[in-house]
This record gives sequence, C-alpha cells and structure tokens, in this order.
Amino acid sequence: MDDNLNVGRANIVVNDNIERGEAALADADSPYHHGNLREALLARAEVVLATSGADSLSLRALARDLGVSHAAPGRHFRDRQALLDALAVGGFTRLNESLRAAVDDPGPVTARLAGMGRAYVAFAVANAPLLSLMFTVKHADDSSAELRELGHQSLRIAAGLIDLAQREGVVRAGEPDRLAQVAFSTVHGLAALAVGSLLEDTPLSEATDLALDVLLTGLAAPGGDAARPGA
Repeated sequence: MDDNLNVGRANIVVNDNIERGEAALADADSPYHHGNLREALLARAEVVLATSGADSLSLRALARDLGVSHAAPGRHFRDRQALLDALAVGGFTRLNESLRAAVDDPGPVTARLAGMGRAYVAFAVANAPLLSLMFTVKHADDSSAELRELGHQSLRIAAGLIDLAQREGVVRAGEPDRLAQVAFSTVHGLAALAVGSLLEDTPLSEATDLALDVLLTGLAAPGGDAARPGA
C-alpha cells in the first residue's frame, strides 16, 4: 500500500462530501423557498470550496449557480464574510460532534483518547479546504462570538477527556488545556502531511497508529500504561 493509495482514499472521502452537497442541491425546491435557500447556498459553497478554493467563493456566483436572483443570498448572508463565517461554524459543529462521539464511547479512557485523535485526523483529511477556512476565519479580527466559542469547544472537549484520564491516573500531571494543545498539534500535523502527500509509502492508518502511540506514551503517567492505539 503506497501514499498514492492513501491520498486516493482521502480524495474518495472528499468526493463523497461533494456528492452529498450536490445531492442536497438537487433535492432542494426550485425556485428556493426562504427556508431552504440558506442550506442550498452553504451546500453549494462547500462544493466550490472543495473544488476551486475559498477565493472562488462569491454570493453572486452562488446565486448564478442556483438559478436565483443576485439579491436572494442577501436575505441570509449580509456579505461574503458572513458566508465564510457560516461555513466555518458548520465545520466546527461537525468536528466537535465527531470529537464528542469519541469521548462518549463506552471504552477505556485511553482508547477514547486514541479514538478522538483518529476522529480529528479523519475529519481533517476529508475536509482539508474547509478545515483551513475554519481556522483562518476563526482567527480573523472580526470573527463572530459563535465561531470563537465553537473553536474553543474543540479544545475543551479534548481537555475534558485528558482531565478525566488524569483523575484515573493514566495521564501525566499538567494543565489539561496545554496537554490538549500538544495532542491537537500532533494529529493536525499528521493530517497536514497526509493532505500534502508527504507520508511517502506509509499508509495513513499506520502513520496514525504510530503518531498516537508516540503521543499517548508521552502523555502517560509515570509508571502507568500508555494507551495502545488499537485498544
């Protein structure tokens, strides 16, 4: 199994996301009612983001793609920045749902930590353009309070699980928020390597297991057992 196959699998997931967005558009009524135009605009925007990049996004072009008047998107997004904010909010909402699903798993806390790491890598690789947009918009000076809160939630979800692991004696002492930042930097860096086709001949699943093994070994409490990624 080579890196081309890794990237091919990631591309399949991205294509599936694009197909879902296109299906949402096909299912929407035309002309669009006030209640579903916003969803249709966001669905089409994700397709454009994944295929052409953020620079290609404009309310006028989306309106043309959907066959509505140029003024219609203004009922839902005051400007292009509001559209980008909404895309980022949706992305963080989905990411946080994936992280919470791993946290809520009934397995041992160490296995849940590994599961949370895998959930982040899977989301980041499947939604690379969206993830880049999410962090760019979140750190903008004019980012919305809702967006900043959702971004902070990602860290709090991880920190909460690390705090639980500390109380169970399996993770080293330290500020949970800072340990969570280190954990995110590990899985985010791995995802960036995968998206950039820089894993060479290492399968993504194997690279993920190795990264999590190293991370969780470093997080383990002295004398405790590190989480095994496959646990």
